[in-house]
Order: sequence, then C-alpha cells, then structure tokens
Amino acid sequence: MVNKLKLDFIQDNYTFITDDTKKIDDKTLFLLTSQNRPYYEKLEIKPKSLTPQELIAAWNLSDMKVVGVTGTNGKTTVTAAIYSFLLDLDEKPALQGTRGLFAQEKRIEEKSMTTPSILETLHNMKQTHDLGCNYFIMEVSSHAIDQQRIEGLNFALKVHTNVTSDHLDYHGTVEEYRRVKSLFFADDTPKLLNKDDIKNITYNPIGAQSYGVDEPATFKVQAFSLLHGITAGIKHLRDEETFHSPMVGLFNLFNLMAAVGSVQMITKRPISEICKVVEHFAGVSGRMEVVSRDPLVIVDFAHTDDGMHAVLESMKDRDISVVFGAGGNRDKEKRPRMGAVAGRYANKIYVTSDNPRDEVPEQILEDILVGLHGKDNVTACPDRKLAIKLALDALQKNEVLLILGKGDEDYQEIKGVKHPFDDREVVRELLNIQ
Repeated sequence: MVNKLKLDFIQDNYTFITDDTKKIDDKTLFLLTSQNRPYYEKLEIKPKSLTPQELIAAWNLSDMKVVGVTGTNGKTTVTAAIYSFLLDLDEKPALQGTRGLFAQEKRIEEKSMTTPSILETLHNMKQTHDLGCNYFIMEVSSHAIDQQRIEGLNFALKVHTNVTSDHLDYHGTVEEYRRVKSLFFADDTPKLLNKDDIKNITYNPIGAQSYGVDEPATFKVQAFSLLHGITAGIKHLRDEETFHSPMVGLFNLFNLMAAVGSVQMITKRPISEICKVVEHFAGVSGRMEVVSRDPLVIVDFAHTDDGMHAVLESMKDRDISVVFGAGGNRDKEKRPRMGAVAGRYANKIYVTSDNPRDEVPEQILEDILVGLHGKDNVTACPDRKLAIKLALDALQKNEVLLILGKGDEDYQEIKGVKHPFDDREVVRELLNIQ
C-alpha cells in the first residue's frame, strides 16, 4: 500500500506527499481527502495540504482520459478488453485493477485492491503518464465509491456492467449496494450502460449511451453464436459489423460489447476498426479460462450466486459438472443460493472448500447443501484437490467441468495461513498437461 510518495516537484521546500497523518513531517505535504479529513481536523498543527484535484494539476495528469468500469461481475474482463483493444489500435493505455498495474504490455505493479486509495491511483497515473500513456483504464469497486476513493478524478467515461448482489457484509442490503453503485452514474459524465441490466441502477441520462443483447441499445447485438467461441453481428447507429472471439459464454458477449462501445466512445473510431482487433483478446487469466479442451475444463472466479448463474447459464447447452465452494467470514446468506444455482444447471455437483478462512469448512458445506436438498449426484468433499480429482474421474466426453470460485488465485486461506493452491495447476497435474 502506498501512503508516502516523492512529489517529483518542489513546493515550498516540500519533497514528499502522504495521505497518512502519522507520516507527516516538515518535508511532507498532506493529501487531504474525504476519507482522511476527520484525522486531519484532529491535528493541533495543520500541515500544508493539497486536494486530489490540485495534485492532478501539479503532476500534469489532466490530459489523461480516465475510464472507470463498475459492476458486480465483469469489471476485470471489461477493463482488460478495453486495454487490449486500445493497444491493438496503436493507442497508449494503462490499466489498473485487481490484477495490478499495466502499461506498454507489461505489469508494472503486482495485484492490489480493486480500487486503491486516491493517492495510489494518482501515483499509478503519474507512473504511466511518464511512460507516455494517455488513457487510464480502471476498475471501480462499490467500496471505493462509498469511501470516495475516486474523488477528484475527471472521468472521460463511466461504464456499467451489471449490478446484482454482492458485498452485503459491507453494504447491508441489496438496495444499499445498488444505491452506492448508482452514485457513480449520477453526474453528467459520458457513460455506457448495460441496457439489459439497466433496471438495477439509477443514472443521469445526460451523456448516456448503452449496449445490449436483448434490449434496444446504442451498441446492439443483432445476432450471435456461442459455438466455437463467440461470433456476433452488431450495429452502432447505421454501422453494422461482425466480430469473432475465442472467449466462451454469453456473459462474455456482454463484456465484449461493453469494451467495444467504450473504445468507440473514447476514440471515436468506426466500429469496423474496433471489431477487427476483438479476436486478439483471449480473456483474463482465471476468468472463464480454458485449462483443458479434451476433456473441457474451465476455471472461473465466480464466487456469488449471481456470478455462478452467469457462468452456468452461458454453458447450459452442454452437460455441466461443477466444483465450487464459498468463502469463509463472508456473506453467509448467499451459500444456499449458490447451491440452488448449481442444482438448477449442473448434472454433477461437487461442493468443496474455497477459502474457509476462520470458519469450519464442513459447516460452510452444510450451508451450501441446504440449497441442494433433494438433488441427485451431489458430492460433498472439503478437500478441494480431491473434489477436483473426483470430478475429473467422473467426467464424460460430452460434459464440461466448471471449477468456480478462485479463478487465478494461487493460494487457499485457512486459519489465517495462505497455502499454495491453484485450481489450474491442480487440473494440469491430474491430467498430466505439460
């Protein structure tokens, strides 16, 4: 976590800046934010301070086009797709999100919070601006919106993927969660909204465009196929074009449409140019990642009932076998709902541990199994590696195995200890894939 930085400019003999009152000294300016103002007000001697807007001006970041993507599911894939499309169109984008900080097709910083502090975000903008980047693509979490960790940023575009139910341990109710997400779309900033999900948010219609599969939209899917990847015929105003993607699943069609629409809105390029580069983006590690094609095994990060519904619904034309669990010390109410979603779509179900954290794994499994009461072909196995082995051993040629919940995580957290564990590596080991 970044909480003290070199200024890269001299102001009244100050050479550093911090957002932590404990780090203040006679060489350090204070970044005054809504989050830290209560602590600042308690100081007997108030240090010299800057607002985020003033720091943006001092670092000459005003010319960066900032694109913020928020939603329950899809943020990571949509931001990565926008970044990929812009690179292929010879633009100079940077990407900040769950997977880290990227620029010039390289990872500059490792994984961090979905949306870090405003000081860290501005630091990342400064780093990438110095590398010549003129677009800054970022994930925006509901926590960041609520805690005003994006204050001072002048967004060129705000993107909505979907809003269902998540982080109720923080927000309390679905209604509060949706209210917070909707705050992001309350101003006049240009925005791109999922027309098929628009009922779940409120928004300022000024500057709003939309994308959709079923509903009429600015960027509209006219026809599509999910066989052998994704092929879609789309229309933007009077322009019609087709794209193909190696990605799988209906929800990834929505993700790609969000990215295509975003790139068109910020670059003003014709969709024919954008659609040509779609096929070069293969997706994000741990998000509908195909680990094996024969047998077909896919690993995904889906860890809520809504996320599972999106993944399983997108594969409903196949016979589905699924391995999943639920995280400990998190929203317990979703567990039976996750079980019910699995029961609705899958023929074979393996309920196992995810990251049990401080909870007893068997109790988490019991909570999930409530939603599977009376369902056949259900196996409860707390040992995640064994559960994956059992699922692979029973997998038939016409079936797909979906391993859900952890995505590209390379650990399993048990009693405060992170043990090495990667679903993809387990599959490769069990199938002898080199």
